[in-house]
Amino acid sequence: FFFLLGSRTLTMASRPTVTVYGADGAAGSSSVALPGVFLAPVRPDVVHQVTVALSKNKRQPYSVNKYAGKSCAASSWGTGRAVSRIPRVQGGGTHRSGQGAYGNMCRGGRMFAPTKTWRKWHAKINVTQKRYAACSAIAASGVTPLVMARGHRVEDTPECPLVVDASVESTAKTQKAVDLLRKIGAHADVDKVVASRTMRAGKGKMRNRRFV
Repeated sequence: FFFLLGSRTLTMASRPTVTVYGADGAAGSSSVALPGVFLAPVRPDVVHQVTVALSKNKRQPYSVNKYAGKSCAASSWGTGRAVSRIPRVQGGGTHRSGQGAYGNMCRGGRMFAPTKTWRKWHAKINVTQKRYAACSAIAASGVTPLVMARGHRVEDTPECPLVVDASVESTAKTQKAVDLLRKIGAHADVDKVVASRTMRAGKGKMRNRRFV
C-alpha cells in the first residue's frame, strides 16, 4: 500500500499497529504491532475447502439392513408370459403373490445400491493447506467489513482486532467480564447470540436437543 502526497511517495508500515485497551475499557497510551499472521492473504475458497473436508471426519457410519427388501421368497416367471422378468412373490391366496419384489423399482423392494458402513467417510487434507486456511481465517477476523458480513455486531468496537491488556485474565467474576465487554463495545455481539436461541423444529426436542 502507498499514498501519494505531493511529490513524495509514502509507504505504509508493513506491520500495522493497534491500540491496547485497559481493563477499564479506556484506550491506553501504548500500541503494539499486529502479528504477521494478520497480513496473510484472505482466501475464502481455501478456508471453505478445508472446513468441508475436516467436517467429514465427524461423521458416523450408517447403512440400511442388508436384508431389507429381501425378506420374501421371489423368483422370475421367465419369458413368454408377457410380463417383465422382475422376481415375483410366489404362492397364492393373497394380493402379495405375483407382485414384483427385490428391485428398487418395486413396492417393498430394496433401495438402489444399499448403503454400506465401509464407505469412505473421512477425508485427508494437507497439513500445509490446513495451516494456510487457519492463517487466512485469522487474517479475515481483522477486517471489519468481513467480520460484519458474518453477522457479528461490532459497530461499537473501536478497533478490529481489539487488543485488551493482559490484566483482564485475572477476572474471576462473570459480572466483571460482562462489564468489560460493555465498556469496550463488544457486548452487542453477545446480545445477538442470546437472542438467537430458538426451539428446534422436529423430533430433536424429545432427544435432549430442545434448543438450537
